[in-house]
This record gives sequence, C-alpha cells and structure tokens, in this order.
Amino acid sequence: MHIILNLLMVFLLFTAFFMVFAKDLSTSVIALPIFGAILVIIFVILQAPSAALAEAVITAGLTTGFFVIAINKTEYRRNE
Repeated sequence: MHIILNLLMVFLLFTAFFMVFAKDLSTSVIALPIFGAILVIIFVILQAPSAALAEAVITAGLTTGFFVIAINKTEYRRNE
C-alpha cells in the first residue's frame, strides 16, 4: 500500500509542476481536475472519505468550471 501511495504522491507532484509551468493557461486549467482526482484517490487510501468527497466536488466541479468561464469571459487567446 505504501508503494501505491508514494507513486500517487510523485504523480501529484508532477501534475502540480505541470500546472504551474504550463505555457498555455487552458492546459493548466485542464490539468486541475487531474490533480484533484489524484488527491481524491489519496484521501480514500488514507481513509478520509469526507475530505475526498469535498475535494471532488470543489476541485473537479466548481473551481474548474469557474476557471473555464473566466477564461472564456476575458477573451483569452492562445499563443500562436
């Protein structure tokens, strides 16, 4: 179980670095639910289902939706 948890932690770290250092803003926003899903799996492994449910609802649903709406409203253009 510790090996799986450590692999998830490493993947969580890689996802966080990808979100921070992505050149395209929309790519970073798309990586946010992946980060949240990994965190939900970690919470379930650590036997914290209420934290996992809250993380799933807030990160995957609300925050990502707000970011997508904000990007569309601010006329964000990709670097071409």
